[in-house]
Amino acid sequence: QVQLVESGGGLVQPGGSLTLSCAASGSIFSIYAMGWYRQAPGKQRELVAAITGGGRTNYADSVKGRYTISRANPKNTVFLQMNSLKPEDTAVYYCNADVMTHGSSRSDEYWGQGTQVTVSS
Repeated sequence: QVQLVESGGGLVQPGGSLTLSCAASGSIFSIYAMGWYRQAPGKQRELVAAITGGGRTNYADSVKGRYTISRANPKNTVFLQMNSLKPEDTAVYYCNADVMTHGSSRSDEYWGQGTQVTVSS
């Protein structure tokens, strides 16, 4: 089994910054892509940013230029640096990882429990 544990959410004023972290643990053979999704009340979960094992990144248009996703070595931790936060960034942020576990022949998708980010004055 694989666990993804997020941290770093909280309340921040508009224009402020937060950094989210997500650490993967368990019977991990290899982690491929990792990413962050968010879900605001009454809305569908959406991709915010993703990073491949090779370091290629992808961002939602709404966060380009404000958010930065990165991975730490060993590559089982992913970060999301969020700058110039806006009230519309308020949501529960979820970590996602595509993981191959020991003894498995294919990768599976795992999710963290979510961390609340609230942008308000």
